[in-house]
Amino acid sequence: MKIENILIVSPMYQELRAYIQNAGVQKNIRYIPEDEATQENLKWADALVSFNLKSDYDYSHLKWVHSLGAGVDRFLYKKTWDDRVLLTRTVCTFGQRIGEYCLSYILRDLQCHEEFRELQLQKKWQQRTPKLLNELKVMVYGTGEIGQAVAKLLSGFGVEVYGVSQSGKEKEYFKEAMTVESHFIILGEMDLIINTMPLTEETAGFFNSQVFQKVTNAGFINVGRGASVDEESLLQALEDGQVRYAVLDVFTQEPLPENHPLWIHPGVLITPHISAVTTPGEGAACFLDTLRNLEENKPLNNRVDTNKGY
Repeated sequence: MKIENILIVSPMYQELRAYIQNAGVQKNIRYIPEDEATQENLKWADALVSFNLKSDYDYSHLKWVHSLGAGVDRFLYKKTWDDRVLLTRTVCTFGQRIGEYCLSYILRDLQCHEEFRELQLQKKWQQRTPKLLNELKVMVYGTGEIGQAVAKLLSGFGVEVYGVSQSGKEKEYFKEAMTVESHFIILGEMDLIINTMPLTEETAGFFNSQVFQKVTNAGFINVGRGASVDEESLLQALEDGQVRYAVLDVFTQEPLPENHPLWIHPGVLITPHISAVTTPGEGAACFLDTLRNLEENKPLNNRVDTNKGY
């Protein structure tokens, strides 16, 4: 595939320009912030590099669209995609970042950080024995690149990790992999649920009352997509004690509205979609690598199956 005109739309467009220009790419490249993107800009381009465009556009005349994020729901979810347009995504340290994000909150809970901080404020010397990682059973939803990285990290500490995917195909680092139809069988045994799934028609609203009713006193971490969670059902599960605590990095609406009850719920910890950020260096490197492979007709390990949505 021959690419000549590339439009890069991103809040970090200046940083990306520095990396790409330093690489000496011989292409016509325009760099603009998201607020300035228009359909006219896209008409000029053969290829688009972006992540979270603020409007819906027609991409059908493009040869290639590259997502600066791991997810591509901004391009595919509830949209029709022209199969003639190649769609790729960024692959970098997302799995490691998300794995370490999850581990930090798991240890926070097991090591009783909140309880000991409260006792410190009360000047009370009251011992409590922390739990060990190898005592945990964790269910990871999504067994792709990111889910596997999470499973690898946790299983390395002796955590018993189970995986859930559409196919239920066995994957390394998971004690057992199940389908979305069969995972209910052992869901009640889990100490923690971690969502890493992409947003598709099948995963939208997946974590609802039917799922939460199957767990007891479990933790819930969402590093997948906010729209995969029915937030009303999650709040109810927190009130009923089915979910003991929730760590939420993604939401149906971002930024999370100021009046949303999740902000002030004592069992909820909120971060502003930072569990797997794309750094300018990593974003540029993956884009350049994909461009090189594309023009040399080499395999693309980051090509998106637009029918599946990931």
